[in-house]
Amino acid sequence: MKVSYHGHSVVVIETNSGTKLIIDPFISGNELCDLKVEDVSVDYILVTHGHNDHLGDTIEIAKANNATVIACPEIVHYAEKNGVKKTHGMNIGGSFTFPFGTVKMVYAQHSSGFELGEEMIYMGNPAGFVLSIEGKHIYHAGDTALFSDMSLIKEEIDIDLAFLPIGDNFTMGPKDAAKASFFIQPKLSVPIHYNTFPVIKQHPEDFIELLKKDRGLIMATGDSLTL
Repeated sequence: MKVSYHGHSVVVIETNSGTKLIIDPFISGNELCDLKVEDVSVDYILVTHGHNDHLGDTIEIAKANNATVIACPEIVHYAEKNGVKKTHGMNIGGSFTFPFGTVKMVYAQHSSGFELGEEMIYMGNPAGFVLSIEGKHIYHAGDTALFSDMSLIKEEIDIDLAFLPIGDNFTMGPKDAAKASFFIQPKLSVPIHYNTFPVIKQHPEDFIELLKKDRGLIMATGDSLTL
């Protein structure tokens, strides 16, 4: 399958059978993203939590593509209320097998709310996703702090590719993200959620240097790899 990175926390997965997924489609207002909302063609949208820079353009993309939104019940409710027809609610610890593979929703230590004008809408618990597709396993941590229970992921699944936030301030910084990689033991770790805003400015090389040789990869916007 093909996995591509598009700035901030935006990840696109295209399976060998042709199914396309996008995770946290923050495109509009994201200067680091190379995608255009009107050009995005996907079958599924996975949302880790309800912050504006992760929920992003979910509603517009889902409606334009008749795509299924996979997220916690509160985000699913918001999507349905705003005209999305196909949704699948999940919660922490749960897994479900879709036509493309299995999704497990895992814990993340963060917060979750959508700013709509002056109102902050509660969006349930933040999460990460472990995707098991075509014999490969991908972990997208969403926004999270470091926590020791990340090691439980390794006990169940050998992760091939992990996307870990390194921006600091709102999430793990490079040092804690490197510790997270140690807990999870993926074959390859990719830094995300950095340099989009001044407060999360980072040097991803710092994260890579803290990992064992050949364990880390910096993906520039638009870069892709094959699993």
